[in-house]
Amino acid sequence: MAGSASTISESTTGSVKRIKFTWTCDDATGAVTSALTTKTYDGEILRLVTDPGTPAPTALYDVEIQDADGFDVLIGQGANRSATVTESVATGLGATHPSKLKLVVTNAGAANNQGIAYVWIR
Repeated sequence: MAGSASTISESTTGSVKRIKFTWTCDDATGAVTSALTTKTYDGEILRLVTDPGTPAPTALYDVEIQDADGFDVLIGQGANRSATVTESVATGLGATHPSKLKLVVTNAGAANNQGIAYVWIR
């Protein structure tokens, strides 16, 4: 497993749930795979927000939120993220059946490049 998410923060009060993945590349492959969330999620993916950190990931890096079976619940909408600005996607996203989730980042560049990915689920 290349890299690791630095933190997973889960907010599950109310009908909309939010997961915050803070990640840092720990090698030169530009890949990060987080641990699974502690909680299980079920429902429609409402929104994805990505925010490049400092040092920023390589331009056009890719983010997936995978379920326990390895399927991207964003259905490809986390591809080609900006290295300079915060981006949001709120259409064309998928859903998840009861599953724990993990972050997978690819093409993010050098060690210590970092960012944040937020996901909202209802």
